[in-house]
Amino acid sequence: MRLKDKVVLVTGASSGIGLEIARLFAGEGASVVAVARREDKLAALVDQITAAGGKAVSVAGDVTREEDIRNAIRAAVETFGKLDVVVNNAGLMDRMEPVAELDDDTWNAVVDVNLTGPMRLFRGAVPEMEKAGGGAFVTIASVGGIRGARAGAAYTASKHGVVGLAMNVAYAYAKKGIRSNVIAPGGVSTDILTGKSLSREGTEVYMAGMATNPRMGEPIEVARVALFLASDEASLVNGAVITADAGWTAY
Repeated sequence: MRLKDKVVLVTGASSGIGLEIARLFAGEGASVVAVARREDKLAALVDQITAAGGKAVSVAGDVTREEDIRNAIRAAVETFGKLDVVVNNAGLMDRMEPVAELDDDTWNAVVDVNLTGPMRLFRGAVPEMEKAGGGAFVTIASVGGIRGARAGAAYTASKHGVVGLAMNVAYAYAKKGIRSNVIAPGGVSTDILTGKSLSREGTEVYMAGMATNPRMGEPIEVARVALFLASDEASLVNGAVITADAGWTAY
């Protein structure tokens, strides 16, 4: 098993990419701390993992709340004795607004989830990884974090920011055995846009590039990349940004 005896904390674990990461990692021997806001879905996930012989606990929490981040890290250490891997997956999409349409509330909400939340998790988890003698961060960003026109202004800025943050962590703690890598998925079949009223202008501008996307990805495909980065097989990989977009950014 590729994650035997590893303790892994996954945010945004109740659906999409985070759900598949939690399932896959548990199947590879990890003890999983699943964090998300939807308690019912978390409970179902934990039941599924434990029924299959795995180990998991759930922590209902919001990455925008410092107290919830602390509770999640505490749950990992108190339940399983340590913290080896953190997957920064929780994310919030904007409504494809270009900057002239962007309001402060949208900006603050998107940046709080996509950038400030991961910062809090890095900040809280690094000391625990130092105690454990090392660890690994896997941050789920987006091709929007390495290109300028895959989403609205708020989402794009937040994902560029979290890419930079993850790379900074990679170098700052490399000599302490802590790795930090980024996955930049392209279009993935999740519910991140469900229920959003999209900007007409932004959609026309940004979505035009979808015609160059070879295909949509599935959450499990991103989870498999995350598994490699979280495992000891990736011991030399640090500060990398790996696209998982079927070649979209190669165009």
